[in-house]
Amino acid sequence: MKKILYISAVIGLATFTSCKKQLTTEAVGLTTLEQVNATPTLGTVENSVNSSYQLLSNRLNILAQWDWANGLVFQNDLVLQDIASDDLEKKWNPDGDQPWMDDINNFTFTSTNGGPNGLWKYDYEGIKRLNIAIELLTKPDIEAITGITAARKNQLLGEAYFLRSYYYFSLVTNFGDVPLILKPVSTYQEAFEVAVKADKNAVWDKIKSDLTLAKGLLPNAKYSSATERWRANKGSAIALLAKSALYTEKWADVVTNVNELQALGFYSLNANYFDSFNQTKEFAENEVIFCYDHQSNQNPLKGNGICAPLGWGFFAPSTDFLNAFEANDPRKLYTVDAPNQNVNKLLGSTNGSNKGNDDAANNKIYIRYADVLLWKAEAQNELGQYADAVSIINQIRTRARTSASAAGVLPPAGTLPNRSASTNKEEIKNWLISERRVELGFESQRMLDLKRWKIAKTVMTSKGKNFQDKHYLYPIPQGEVDASAGTLKQNPGY
Repeated sequence: MKKILYISAVIGLATFTSCKKQLTTEAVGLTTLEQVNATPTLGTVENSVNSSYQLLSNRLNILAQWDWANGLVFQNDLVLQDIASDDLEKKWNPDGDQPWMDDINNFTFTSTNGGPNGLWKYDYEGIKRLNIAIELLTKPDIEAITGITAARKNQLLGEAYFLRSYYYFSLVTNFGDVPLILKPVSTYQEAFEVAVKADKNAVWDKIKSDLTLAKGLLPNAKYSSATERWRANKGSAIALLAKSALYTEKWADVVTNVNELQALGFYSLNANYFDSFNQTKEFAENEVIFCYDHQSNQNPLKGNGICAPLGWGFFAPSTDFLNAFEANDPRKLYTVDAPNQNVNKLLGSTNGSNKGNDDAANNKIYIRYADVLLWKAEAQNELGQYADAVSIINQIRTRARTSASAAGVLPPAGTLPNRSASTNKEEIKNWLISERRVELGFESQRMLDLKRWKIAKTVMTSKGKNFQDKHYLYPIPQGEVDASAGTLKQNPGY
């Protein structure tokens, strides 16, 4: 089977490096460049996109078998965004297991750390697969060759543009300038040519242009497919456009995009905070915009493997995180049951079920409506629309204080009172910072938020962390720099 040749620095695991054969794994049904160049089938078209979702999964060992040191056992967003922040600790009981995670927590990591390495490889493997999918779907005669309908072709192409944008969003927010690869690479020469950083502004521009294409191609419906509700949809494309505008401080665009999302009428805050995470309510609630659909007992495996390390003692809240909640806030227990050492939000349950299960069925949530509303509030505050910003903050707080506990008990009167009217931009910003932390705890947003607000150094050093200016970006994995023969330049300070 012909494989695309990639320098490791560009597209994750180098398919031509024989010494990695025992570690690397191929996805079942993965589309190859040979299939694209030959006569593709309808199955080839479908698989080209479907395999690209896999890198969003919490399934264990997607790219390698128990390669802990290189950060390839599972996605590293919990490590790089939550453990690195002031929210999460590696384990309930500190030990010497996986010291590379401790180095992330303590900001003593180097460019050989497995955390950034795993993130880089997951994202670029996803991009590699999507570049094949996009090349296939944009063939002018693809409908005649495969019999795919125009509507299905447009849907899959919209999904591919969205997913590629999502992976590049991860790369640019964590590494800054990164190689921008937009087509399959099939020769060594091409691989070396693309192993060059693009300016982050060019990456952001491509993210936004791809998302605009995706928005126009995806069906005007809550779900792109009634029978496959996990697929990327128009709402997810608009939401990621809004988030991209947020991260590039285009405040008016944030409001415009969120207004467009709201006009669809597909999403609202769930009555109960935990409904978004409750495994029994998946695709039967109103808040989740984009998630990965984990399923048990599939071949190949499709379960939520992150529940396994939760049973091995991994991922515990920091004392500082627990203290960030106001009295009687039900979101605290719905996020983590500290006495029983259950991270409820990651388990999809409030009774410890799924803990230790490497094939759990609870979904991984990437975008939900409460997060989107807080983006809008932040943009409105920056635009001087203070009353509107405070109103959204109070919507979030109202939903929280009216969420009954797992036992069906409402918080006592006076819990989470509304924020008062204010025209003080800094005061409202501090309310937003506090609200985002408790609303989105353990959803891999905290460190990204601190960095984009440019307060990560202040916050982390106040908590005794060794955060330096260089840590606003993660290092390019040193193995990738070496594989490029120096063409790919390391981030400053590493």
